Amino acid sequence: MSCVLFTEHPTADGHLIGEICLNAERSLNALTLEMIDLIQPQLDRWQQDERVVAVFLDSAGSKAFCAGGDVVNLYRSIKGDGDPDFPEAFFTREYRLDYTLHTYSKPVICWASGIVMGGGMGLMNGCSHRVVTETSHLAMPEVTIGLYPDVGGSWFLNRMPGRSGLFLGLTGNPINAPDALYLGLADRALRSDMRDGFLQRLQTLSWNGDAGGLISQVLRELEQEAAASLAEMPAPIREHEALIRQITDHDTVQGMVAALSALESDDKWVLRAKRAITHGSPLSIVMIHEQLKRSRHLSLKEVFQQELILSVQCCRHEEFAEGVRALLVDKDNQPNWVFSSLDKVEPEFVAGLFKSPWPVNPLQDL
Repeated sequence: MSCVLFTEHPTADGHLIGEICLNAERSLNALTLEMIDLIQPQLDRWQQDERVVAVFLDSAGSKAFCAGGDVVNLYRSIKGDGDPDFPEAFFTREYRLDYTLHTYSKPVICWASGIVMGGGMGLMNGCSHRVVTETSHLAMPEVTIGLYPDVGGSWFLNRMPGRSGLFLGLTGNPINAPDALYLGLADRALRSDMRDGFLQRLQTLSWNGDAGGLISQVLRELEQEAAASLAEMPAPIREHEALIRQITDHDTVQGMVAALSALESDDKWVLRAKRAITHGSPLSIVMIHEQLKRSRHLSLKEVFQQELILSVQCCRHEEFAEGVRALLVDKDNQPNWVFSSLDKVEPEFVAGLFKSPWPVNPLQDL
């Protein structure tokens, strides 16, 4: 069985809706290079096919849309047990796919139900119509493995209200459906049991008008039906808006971390954020702050080019591999970080991570 399933659903007026279904349920549909290399050419073909009016991106199973990227193979490569060129190949092709979704000429609907992390966030955020449900659990928890929020995180974290993107990048705190709407990470919230009915509705439409508008109209109607059942869900990020602004209102990332660490609270959401910055990589914390500062005014193309540099450089050092080992391989949760505390992180080391290792960036042609 293929790790990605492609289906062309006929519409009543003779058009097609292309479905891309991530089909690796056992690994929570984590995005592999094989999956990327299947999806990219299919999107390219559908782009040229006049019969295809929209693309529907979803996944097998109910637990996760996509819980991340192929960090285990990246770990093996860094440790010398795999292809040394794998990180560059993986990130180059992953970011090219993300950029394709961001700039696709036809509507792309993402059904982001269940866990959406890392690589899943990259796929979701490139889509024109992003749907979350009561089971959606979004996060960018890279600070816990010595990495940073990539796959366009430099783009969408910087565009969240206030400094919530910076706070979420530093802490990796989870995002549910109401907060995804508040942050601009999702466009509509439906019930998870509405998926099949939604797709069937799309098949009954006449697609001779504005395709994006037709999809929005159906989503708008379904969202009204779902509103009552989703109305009771909390929105902790929106509810902590003032606190987020207060914590991030410092001139240095060290000041932000100190402010959060000094906060006395029994609030579970706050305690989770404190735990992440206490146990996360000090290098990642500094790197994430620098990443978002440097990318604030970059174009989408420049964002992916900078992230490719940063990701490949991260794979040339031990921090990322050590984070993966501690959290996902040995699972001892005892990472031995390169820098034991924020004040020991060397600015020169961080600056070096942003220096391109190539004369021409592999994503120069985006």
